[in-house]
Amino acid sequence: MPQAKVFGERHVRPVNSPSRRLTSRVPAPADVWVYWKCQGREDVSCVRNMSMGGLFIETPQPRAEGVLTRLHFLVQEGQIRADAVVRHAKSGAGIGVKFTALSEQDGPKLAALLNRLRGAQPSRAKA
Repeated sequence: MPQAKVFGERHVRPVNSPSRRLTSRVPAPADVWVYWKCQGREDVSCVRNMSMGGLFIETPQPRAEGVLTRLHFLVQEGQIRADAVVRHAKSGAGIGVKFTALSEQDGPKLAALLNRLRGAQPSRAKA
């Protein structure tokens, strides 16, 4: 595998390098919503995709990178709460957040939600 080159303090990754994500993202259907608080503002947004490490929230007004947010999932698996930090923002589309805290009670519920979403994906196998 190609090694990343270092120029000054910046690491430059080769174009064909694998993703830095530890867990793969799963597309979320229209029934996955999150209530979230960030910088004194509250909002309810649709989740575009997620993993055990984070998610992408659709919002027309993204927040700045590095800002902390509190998430409350509105899903059939039950109440799931998490703290997260904004890792990237895409104007007019939304924000990508990384989970920073998830309780022991909420971890299994998040895993159950991801299993449900993976099961809802169309199969790639030929019939």
